[in-house]
Amino acid sequence: MDEGKTGGRVDLRRLASDYLGMGAALALLILVFGVTARNFFTLTTFRTMANQIPDTTVVAVGMTFVLIIAGIDLSVGSVLALAGAVLGIALVNWGWPLLPAVGLCLLVGLGCGAVNGLIVIRWRLPSFIVTLGMLEAARGAAYLMTGSRTIYIGAPVEVVTDTAVLGLSLPFVLAILIVAGGQLVLSRTVFGRYLIAIGTNEEAVRLSGIDPRPYKLAVFVLCGLLAAVGAVIQSARMSSANPNTAIGFELQAIAAVVIGGTSLMGGRGSVVRSFFGVLIIAVLGTGLAQVGAQESTKRLITGCVIVAAVILDQYRYRARRTHNWPVKK
Repeated sequence: MDEGKTGGRVDLRRLASDYLGMGAALALLILVFGVTARNFFTLTTFRTMANQIPDTTVVAVGMTFVLIIAGIDLSVGSVLALAGAVLGIALVNWGWPLLPAVGLCLLVGLGCGAVNGLIVIRWRLPSFIVTLGMLEAARGAAYLMTGSRTIYIGAPVEVVTDTAVLGLSLPFVLAILIVAGGQLVLSRTVFGRYLIAIGTNEEAVRLSGIDPRPYKLAVFVLCGLLAAVGAVIQSARMSSANPNTAIGFELQAIAAVVIGGTSLMGGRGSVVRSFFGVLIIAVLGTGLAQVGAQESTKRLITGCVIVAAVILDQYRYRARRTHNWPVKK
């Protein structure tokens, strides 16, 4: 599990292994770019990163839950675009107030997640195939609804990013709260324990008398809902709804979660570590841009970091088993 406890007491070695390593990697990246990039250590740089990561963060939380049950959701980018398109149409074309428009946007994401989950459960299909189909369907629906044109929203949605809480933007605060809530659900609730058990051995869960289907459906619904939350945040930041937005966004979310140590095989993961993965990708992208790296170079380095993170996580996992440490699920 993820509590970091053994026999009711905190295992300090485990906490160090889980979070200090990620923190050290992040600190090293910040130090390297602070030395090599002239303007990296500035308030503007860190404020820009803080404004750019909330949508990726909330989607990464949903992706963490999906990967923990040994699934995958390739549709989050397209669902985000579709939910954003609905938000833009409700605000601009229909003249709806912000709150009802946001509610409709969230329902769209929730509905897409429910469709993914129901198809996976009903026909026992691989989530890879089902969500790949939703990726195409949701993107096509976004194009149809907007006529393949960007909807400029402006002031009605900009209030989301203009609102600050203790000097921090509302989307950033919301993303942190979602990370905290997701970690609590995963590590401190029966629901979270069942998800980890399903990802570890679904058949064993079924034989123990627990029906895994409602839990799997809930996870896909949650992922779709959080993709819609990401749509609200992104639309507010861009002041528009673009049907071309978030192409490849699912790969960013999966990369962050994998860098955070969540297993693609299921049964092991942490929402907080996924957040560290988002931060590492954000720092890496910003730092490489400031040192003048070309886009091709940035993608090459980011890909190498993802592969290295997976390899290191496997060594860490095997070391725990060798030393009989509590294995992080």
